[in-house]
Amino acid sequence: MMGLRKLGLIFVTFLLVLTAAACGNDTDAKPASGSESGEKYTFKLAHITPTDHMWHKAAEKFKEELDKRSDGRMKLEIYPASQLGTEADMVQQISSGSVDFGFITAAYMSSRAPAFTAWFAPYAFKDLEAANAARDSEVAKKILGTLDDQGLKGLDYLFAGNRVMLFKDKEVKKPEDLKGLSFRVTPSPPLQDFYKSMGASPESLPLPEVYAAIQTGVIDGMDMDLDASITNKYYEVAKYGAVTNHMVWPAVAMMNKEEYEKMSDSDKKIIDESIKAAAEYAVKTRSGQEEEFKKTLSDAGMKIYEIDQTLFDPYIKQFDEKYGPTDPLIQEFIDTFRK
Repeated sequence: MMGLRKLGLIFVTFLLVLTAAACGNDTDAKPASGSESGEKYTFKLAHITPTDHMWHKAAEKFKEELDKRSDGRMKLEIYPASQLGTEADMVQQISSGSVDFGFITAAYMSSRAPAFTAWFAPYAFKDLEAANAARDSEVAKKILGTLDDQGLKGLDYLFAGNRVMLFKDKEVKKPEDLKGLSFRVTPSPPLQDFYKSMGASPESLPLPEVYAAIQTGVIDGMDMDLDASITNKYYEVAKYGAVTNHMVWPAVAMMNKEEYEKMSDSDKKIIDESIKAAAEYAVKTRSGQEEEFKKTLSDAGMKIYEIDQTLFDPYIKQFDEKYGPTDPLIQEFIDTFRK
């Protein structure tokens, strides 16, 4: 009897040990709620601006945020200053997956996805902060969504400064003074039409050719931002700078759509939050530099001045009436921000 009791106790003890072990294994097998994937990434990002431009600084901020938020799992290689080709080349590379991210001008994207034209409605925003607030609007998000069928994931917008007008040797004081001038404008229909409406002749020169073109008189002026006016040293060849701030100048932050969609939700969140942090950094930094940049250009010998915005009212109306009816999102954008 005693032998049977001992055997029974041993058997019961054995069952208890097995049960405890099984429970312990079940606990270990369950991943912690919200845990990250362990996958490591080395991403590539391309853009067109030089390394001292705000968009490159935003790319560096994006790199920093990715590294920090992923605990080092996400690395980013940055290819600035058109190292990987034109914006058309970069978008193709992102779409095919050979490049992961791009900061591509909304001006170029408007030639591929017409809804981006909305961002070039003249004088839609009073300043950079107002444009930045529009990033989170429903219509802005819908415009990003138009990239889905191109193998692209629209992530966010990043702003450099507003557009200004630089002139080689003529002080333009009103829109009509642009008549007959050869003017370098990014090859985007809405920008070109805006200048055509005032009588200028838009020229679509690649950015690396602009300095020599204005120096030699091939063009009389250019549509530019203050950032690039300094980083590209246009003050050496243009005597006059009209700080019109007539249009905002967003880059579209985008990613290869297939790559984004196959990531875990936690890794997607890292991407989304990192690009948002970079966008906020860019606009806050840039909006505080306006007076500094104007002084830099002035000190370098460029005459900096302003043109009364109300003089552009007929051309604003002409733009809205032409482009609003072409796309429901453009009309929604105009209706939302023309208040």
